[in-house]
Amino acid sequence: MMQRNALSVLMLLLCTFLLNGCSTGAYFWQASTGHLRVLAAAEDIDEVLSQPHISEKLRAQLRYVEEIRQFSVDHLSLPDNRSYRTYADLNRAYAVWNVVASQPDRLMLETWCFPLLGCISYKGFYSESSAMALADSLRKKGLDVAVLGVPAYSTLGFTPDPVLNTFVNYPAGELARLIFHELAHQVVYIADDTMFNESFATAVEELGVLAWLAQPGREALTVQYETFDSRRSEFRQMLAVARNDLEAIYENSNKLDKSQVLKLKDLRFKQLLADYADLKQSWGGWDGYDRFMAVDLNNAKLGVSGLYTQYVPAFKALYLLCDQNFPRFYSATRVLGEYSREQREKLLNELQQGEPLSFDFDCS
Repeated sequence: MMQRNALSVLMLLLCTFLLNGCSTGAYFWQASTGHLRVLAAAEDIDEVLSQPHISEKLRAQLRYVEEIRQFSVDHLSLPDNRSYRTYADLNRAYAVWNVVASQPDRLMLETWCFPLLGCISYKGFYSESSAMALADSLRKKGLDVAVLGVPAYSTLGFTPDPVLNTFVNYPAGELARLIFHELAHQVVYIADDTMFNESFATAVEELGVLAWLAQPGREALTVQYETFDSRRSEFRQMLAVARNDLEAIYENSNKLDKSQVLKLKDLRFKQLLADYADLKQSWGGWDGYDRFMAVDLNNAKLGVSGLYTQYVPAFKALYLLCDQNFPRFYSATRVLGEYSREQREKLLNELQQGEPLSFDFDCS
């Protein structure tokens, strides 16, 4: 049975690794063996909790996971399967490393295309050195490149995703947010549209964590979460302003020579660093985003930061349109995903702006 399961995992990973798939034998090999090592390290959470030697911190966090996971089924109608019911210690800081890239005068990300999953905006590796090798090769082609450590990923329900040491010690609200986000990918996934997928999952995580924290006895956790979430919102807004300014610069690039465009780009990134220094000071010196700002701060990193939030207000508006009913919301999102890209972007923009919908679309 174990051999059959392992073979099934290998075949599935051929086209599903990290929402990526694979395009070469080497890439498939590192994807399949890397994920199999994660699965092999996973133990049932109940078994881990029964072990006397685990730390009290881990014990407390895993109990939060159990509560969060049950809430995800009972209140958010997320999949009731084996995902996030096991725990694995990978003995490293990140689960995987994603490589993203863009042209030096564009924020649009380069894409990689794979069978079944279509074209996506990043490529994932279980080895940081492999990710860095790809990044170096892309930089030699003149691209802006960023390597992003990723604490968790989804296999879209093809295999049971475990809780990992890379995120288990997050504050409880953040832990709930991450689990809800990754489970949302198992509900709806549209090939060729990373922004749609990530915005939907982010909307589910934000709606879900507020519902989870609203339970009695979570007042202290709510204060903790609200402090962090407020800083995150301010940080995202700062990045959004920078993206908008850079888009304006690049859209006018036909009126300027390349050296002028790159000079304006450099000035805007310097302004972004100054803006972050001011924001950090307003937080009393809290340095949670220092690494993000210090490494690979370029078009690619700003481009990927927009993927997760572009249509979040639109999906929240759809949730309200569906009478705040999660199953109906998910069903409506699946229907929306069946539209052409142009049509669904039009609908999402109308939802975002509160405009009348141009298509006969409801949550029935």
